[in-house]
Amino acid sequence: MRTIYLFITLFIASTGIAQINVRQFENVDLYVKKLGPLPLLNVASIADTLTQNFSDKTLKSRAIFSWIANNIALDPKATRSNDTKNIKPEDVILNRKTTPLGFATLVQEMCSLSDIRCLTVDGYSRFNIDQIGEMPDELNHTWNVIQLNTSPSNWYYVDAAKASGSLDKKFMAFTPSFSDCYFFSEKNIFNFDHFPDNNAWLLGNGSKNAKIFFDLPLIGTGAYNSKLISFFPENGFIRSNTTKAVSFTLKLQYEANISDVSIIIGDGTTQSKPERVNFTSSNGEIKFNYVFKREGEYPFKILANGIMLLTYKIESEED
Repeated sequence: MRTIYLFITLFIASTGIAQINVRQFENVDLYVKKLGPLPLLNVASIADTLTQNFSDKTLKSRAIFSWIANNIALDPKATRSNDTKNIKPEDVILNRKTTPLGFATLVQEMCSLSDIRCLTVDGYSRFNIDQIGEMPDELNHTWNVIQLNTSPSNWYYVDAAKASGSLDKKFMAFTPSFSDCYFFSEKNIFNFDHFPDNNAWLLGNGSKNAKIFFDLPLIGTGAYNSKLISFFPENGFIRSNTTKAVSFTLKLQYEANISDVSIIIGDGTTQSKPERVNFTSSNGEIKFNYVFKREGEYPFKILANGIMLLTYKIESEED
């Protein structure tokens, strides 16, 4: 097993961090999965167990991220009320559930124990269409930045809370669902999905201010998988009517790999089945038109190859 890890480490060192993808981390994730929840160990012992087989800090970071995202749950009640009582790493390990701040604090502590420079970043994210165009009264999310060496360009984003799964619209229930796209994420895509309170931690290009950020559509995991570069309309709230088509443009790095574009209208009991749309693909851009025949206000979700890219809020009236 150690031979496999050595090979991955050498491969990463020779190709550069920008070329890392999920396939190169499969053996790390498998190792973490085999370790299981480690219920009898404290924070330091868990960190040591997770990282002892790796010499490369990227792989150590991945092991820490993978274990936390798979073994810690978002606490709906504490997240809803922004409760900070049980966010210390030892409390998170004991309770096995916490807020995004608790996730980030635990990531930071385990990285520090593993000689990896890691900081927490407070800021904003969006979780449902009601937040489009509506800034909250206080900061609502926390994530991490990890530095691999002294160069300013070698800071990387990590969001173990979002990687662990999702809360429902009212923050009443948590659904676990591991997603690796929040580890060393493409910075510009991460910035469509997060906005820091301190602009020093806006790595790469991003919104100029929080208002612009909250006007954007919601970002799904498909945006990370397809390397979303830009989108139109840029405003997440679209007013339309039941007869006029709205044009959409998605610029994707992996546009050539998209064989299916579909949409979903509504949510809950009013949610429609996925509907395939006719689209054109050229020069890295996917384009399609859609007429919002359903009246009212509702979410409009765009999927590529069955994975959510963007969610807009639509208000459609009869012409």
